[in-house]
Amino acid sequence: MTAASPQQLVEHALQASTSDDCVVIVHDSTSANLRWANNTLTTNGVMHGVSVTVVAFHEGSDGTASGSVTASAAALDQVTRIVEAADAAAKASSPAEDAHPLVDGAADADWFDPSGKTSIEVYADFAPALGEAFRRADSDGRVLYGFVDHDVTTTYLGSSTGLRRRHVQPTGYYSVTAKPSDQSSSAWVGGATRDFTDVDVSVVDAELERRLGWAQRQVRLDAGRYDTILPPTAVSDLMIYAYWTASARDAYDGQTVFSRRGGGTRIGDSLSDRPVQVFSDPTYDRLQCAPFSTAAASNSIESVFDNGIPLSRTHWVADGSMAALLQNRYSARLTEQPVTPYIDNLVVSVDGATGSTQDLVADVDRGLLLTCLWYIREVDPQTLLLTGLTRDGVYLVEGGEVTGAVNNFRFNESPVDLLRRFTHASATGPSFSREWGDYFPRTATPALRVPDFNMSTVSQAQ
Repeated sequence: MTAASPQQLVEHALQASTSDDCVVIVHDSTSANLRWANNTLTTNGVMHGVSVTVVAFHEGSDGTASGSVTASAAALDQVTRIVEAADAAAKASSPAEDAHPLVDGAADADWFDPSGKTSIEVYADFAPALGEAFRRADSDGRVLYGFVDHDVTTTYLGSSTGLRRRHVQPTGYYSVTAKPSDQSSSAWVGGATRDFTDVDVSVVDAELERRLGWAQRQVRLDAGRYDTILPPTAVSDLMIYAYWTASARDAYDGQTVFSRRGGGTRIGDSLSDRPVQVFSDPTYDRLQCAPFSTAAASNSIESVFDNGIPLSRTHWVADGSMAALLQNRYSARLTEQPVTPYIDNLVVSVDGATGSTQDLVADVDRGLLLTCLWYIREVDPQTLLLTGLTRDGVYLVEGGEVTGAVNNFRFNESPVDLLRRFTHASATGPSFSREWGDYFPRTATPALRVPDFNMSTVSQAQ
């Protein structure tokens, strides 16, 4: 078995297909990771994988059916089997309701370039600095746990219409937890990066040390509504979920918080009286992502018929009003709105907002500063009410200063409702969701102050 180039895999699949049309997506990925516990590096590794998706389209008397198959493949004979399965699935399927003509186009200028790669060398500066952090932690009675991952995925998309698109996506993130030697508290810091050149381990370690210092005083609080600072991490935790559920099709069908009472969607409705902007942009600095759509299967947001559609900046919320929902060409026809496909990043900002999370804390007389949220689940899609738990540091703020750590809580809140209720915001900067960052690491968000954040019950989670 001889490995073929991604371009050869695409061309072979297109030639082998017996269906009327075909789209082929190849993801060629390399990743490198480090893991550590108890101030000691435990594992490291480099992985390489190639996945191939073949979407076959069969024209019938009643319309166009599609069949999609995804599998790992590195050789032409493996791709042949994927093509045969996709062709068979398309012929056996009913006509697709989202059927549209495939996207036309030519080859990107870099189509024939080799795939991007990563290696353990991406940590050439990070790893020695991590060793220094281990030594400091040992001497100070702290214990560090965590991991880093860097992935470079090159996507090749080809179709029977002549379209050939290529995109190289570097993705990195770090997650570090610290505890005192007696395990009485914990603190977490995480972030996303494209290449780890902008990650300063000493700054991360200093922030963990500061948060453990806050936790030397422990305060027990009851459940209730608290004046709460949500740092960018927690805002990202909540807003990603809102973005993922912003399907125009689901809203049109009356199933979500973005459905208008009486029918239709809430596009045009006010969500906040503040100048809130929520948008996605493939070219946004440090959050760059694929400038074209790729869909291995159709769902309420994406359509296999839309593979290759160009992407550009799209405002989901503009000046506090709902400006768009996630639309493929099929849902756009239903809602009579522009086609606004899913884009793999998210930016939230408030016009005129300045300063940092700490600046918001300084104005709080008595309240809470969160770190992050986890185990987030949907309670009510009609209001997008979410529940979940706080994690790795909930801090008491008194007189504009952090004075201790408090117990964890279960919360019940809607990110859509928070856009209406927040009173202050910081400047927007790159953020990393503790809950969703593994899947969606490209976000930029502000910190928000919510005067009545609902801590519904005390949690026993530690």
